[in-house]
Amino acid sequence: MDFPLILFSAVVITGAIYVWNKIADVPKWMNEYLGSFFPVLLAVFVLRSFVAEPFRIPSGSMLPTLHIGDFILVNKFSYGIRLPVANKKVIPLSEPERGDVVVFRYPRDESINFIKRLVGLPGDEIEYKNKRLIINGAPLDVEKIGEFSGVEAGEPGLLAEMLDEQLGDVSHKILLDDGGHRGALKFTVPDGQYFVMGDNRDHSNDSRYWGFVDDQLLVGKAFFIWFNWNKGNINWDRIGDSII
Repeated sequence: MDFPLILFSAVVITGAIYVWNKIADVPKWMNEYLGSFFPVLLAVFVLRSFVAEPFRIPSGSMLPTLHIGDFILVNKFSYGIRLPVANKKVIPLSEPERGDVVVFRYPRDESINFIKRLVGLPGDEIEYKNKRLIINGAPLDVEKIGEFSGVEAGEPGLLAEMLDEQLGDVSHKILLDDGGHRGALKFTVPDGQYFVMGDNRDHSNDSRYWGFVDDQLLVGKAFFIWFNWNKGNINWDRIGDSII
C-alpha cells in the first residue's frame, strides 16, 4: 500500500470538493463528509511530506539503538526538500553524514521502508573484516562495554556482546554475537549512493548483502522516539529518547 499516494489522492479529491462548494452548490452530504476533511488532510499531508513522518520499528536489526515496537519520528527536510509521492529532491539542504540513522526505500522493493545507520559516503572504501568495520583503510575504534539481553527489547532469544563504536563524530552502540559473517567484504561506494548497516551487526539485512542506497531513495533522518508498544506492553523508559 502506497500511503503517500493514497493521502495525496484524498487531499486532491476533498480539496476539489472544498473548492467546488465555494463556487457552486454541492450536495450537503458531500461537503459535510468529504469537503470538511480537506483542511485536516491537507495539514497531515504537509506535515508528513515536508516536516516529520512517523514510523514503527518492526525488527531488531537496529538493536540496541532501536527496539522492536519503537515509534519514531523522521526529519523529512534534513537532506533537502523533496516532492511528495515522487520523492524527487528539488531544494538541496544539508548532506547525509556518516553515523546518521536514516530511513530509506528498500532498493529491491521501493514500496518498503528500511531503517539503518549510514556508514559509507560516496567515494568511501568500506571493508568489513572479522566483524570489524574499516573505512578508507582506518579501522573504527571500538570498546567492549558488556553484554546485551534482548528480553526487554522484543528479542528474547538474543544474547550478544555490546560495544561502543566511534563512527566519525558519532559514538554509538553495536551488537555482535557468535553468528553472522566472519570473512572479509570490501566495497567502494559509488557517487550519489550510500552504504548502510544495522547496529545489530549479525542480524541485519543491509548493504553488505544487497548493495547501496541511492540518494533519491532517502526518506529522512530518524531523530526521536515518541512511543513504544510491543506485544501489548508499553516501555515507558523508551519514550522521549533521542536517536543517536
